[in-house]
Amino acid sequence: MIGKLLLADFLKLKRKGLWFLAFLGPFGVIALQMVNYGVRKDYLLQQSEDDWGYYFMNVHSFTPLALILGIAILTSFIASIENETNAWKQLISLPVSKMSVYLSKFTVLASLLFVSSLLLLVFSLCYGVLLNLGNDIPYLELLKYSFYPYFAALPILALQLWIASVSQNQGIPITTGVLGVIFAFSAFVLPDWMIWKWPSLMNEWDEPLINVLLGIGVGIVLYIVGMLDFMRRDVK
Repeated sequence: MIGKLLLADFLKLKRKGLWFLAFLGPFGVIALQMVNYGVRKDYLLQQSEDDWGYYFMNVHSFTPLALILGIAILTSFIASIENETNAWKQLISLPVSKMSVYLSKFTVLASLLFVSSLLLLVFSLCYGVLLNLGNDIPYLELLKYSFYPYFAALPILALQLWIASVSQNQGIPITTGVLGVIFAFSAFVLPDWMIWKWPSLMNEWDEPLINVLLGIGVGIVLYIVGMLDFMRRDVK
């Protein structure tokens, strides 16, 4: 049954153009670097002997903002689709559990963001090659800057889906998402325990993997809490 729910949710996305948003996020991040390097490439190449590493850091400086904003938009869109058509009640009336419905929504959103991260990897690599940054491409660094923020942002995804699923007014999750973007923009002054700092991969230990592990662990906890709350509520 979960397979049918996933298929139905992906079909809804196809009609709403959310796949385009999944493409637009990573493309926008690289487009900013196209402007950045297009205007002052010589200056930027003088800032470090590791041209690829410095380029990845520049790309990553915008990744958390795009990721958190994308989460806010996608979760709100997903919930709005169900609210506009009164589909929550129709879904629950089917012989499916609320747990399966919630899992389907989370899986769809996580899949969209994973595709965005994969596209970010491809776009980053292609533009880096176009910039002629060298033949020694640090693929591990490329993977880290493309996917570490995704895993570190899972608690934000779980929280936003929880808020969007139980809120009748979608202004609430949008407001939460905007605050999240502001927090992400100020990540360098946030304490390490705030989930909006984790996609930046910054912490006092200077170890990005800690953010990834925290993201996965806390993301699972927030997903379970959100699912249990969704299950106990009456669908209107």
